[in-house]
Amino acid sequence: MPDTFDIEGRPSDTRVVVAMSGGVDSSVTAALLAEAGYDVVGITLQLYDHGAATHRKGACCAGRDIHDARAVAARIGIPHYVLDYESRFKEAVIDRFAESYVAGETPVPCVECNQSIKFRDLLETARGLGACILATGHYVASRALPGGGRALYRACEAERDQSYFLFGTTREQLDVLRFPLGDRTKAETRELARRYGLSVADKQDSQDICFVPTGHYADVIARLRPGAAGPGEIVDLDGRVLGHHDGIINFTVGQRRGLGVANGAPLYVVRLDAAARRVVVGPREALHTSRIRLRDVNWLGDGSIDAALAKKPEVFVKVRSTRAPQPGWLRAGAGGIEVELIGSEDGVSPGQACAFYEAAVGQARVLGGGMIASTVSAVAAKDAKPVAKPIAIAAATR
Repeated sequence: MPDTFDIEGRPSDTRVVVAMSGGVDSSVTAALLAEAGYDVVGITLQLYDHGAATHRKGACCAGRDIHDARAVAARIGIPHYVLDYESRFKEAVIDRFAESYVAGETPVPCVECNQSIKFRDLLETARGLGACILATGHYVASRALPGGGRALYRACEAERDQSYFLFGTTREQLDVLRFPLGDRTKAETRELARRYGLSVADKQDSQDICFVPTGHYADVIARLRPGAAGPGEIVDLDGRVLGHHDGIINFTVGQRRGLGVANGAPLYVVRLDAAARRVVVGPREALHTSRIRLRDVNWLGDGSIDAALAKKPEVFVKVRSTRAPQPGWLRAGAGGIEVELIGSEDGVSPGQACAFYEAAVGQARVLGGGMIASTVSAVAAKDAKPVAKPIAIAAATR
């Protein structure tokens, strides 16, 4: 087959490390590169104590996945190694997830895992093995730019696109990363797995957060941070007490069900005041957000972030992986970099990721993104206070 990986040098002289999770996507990625003649090495990361998740459908990085990755490597004839990354994963991902949740945020641990574990630590390991390329089974595309360097683009199949979780990938990392599945559909990937005779061809995709085997986040937080589930008040927008709760870790912004308070009209969680252990509720319109303040911004567009901000460009932003990009203006604000939404978004919470795109549809270029530090309500944008203290941005680019 023709070489479509855009890798310099003869394949037989080029070592490529493939991050193999044990699923069909990374397995096909390894098989494609091996078929093209590259010196492929498969690496599976043991990220957490997988005992509780080993037999749970939809859990990734568990014992069964390690077995499946090893079987695939044997099938396609490549060496395979399992690396114990449990301690670094706990420190970089699990502990930060717990801290964010206790602070009343809505964390996205997959973003941190990609930034800290896969594209930093694993990439360093790959280089130590003599590899010049690290490939993964993510559904996102990477292409060379005319003036040098590479750019990140959404996957061809919108339902599978994972660019929201990869906005923090740096320009330097993009130079040595490859995503062979970005221009393929999931159906095509499974068909390739069958052609290669891989046992994971029909394996179920991973779901939820890998280290939360039951799907109940509050249970994990209570175990990691004893005392975090302390009781508090449920109040309306004016501070009037409507009821009581057993811990803010049981609530998320935008939540409607399970509030435990009676009211003539539907109520939603508008914000979480971790310091006061208060859950603030209000009508749906109180969820409308007009402005998003960011921290830890990573810029992947042309030029520098400062040059881009000077033009106050229109971008299209996603605040959740399942939502369509919405138009807004990227600008420098008093507390750092902000997105002024042209319309509004509901249920935006500190701790979530905000990814920037060049266009709203198609395989749009990823311009970067940041983590949400605070928001401003669209209902009272002039005098609304941020739901969390803005965090100064130490560096706009990484």
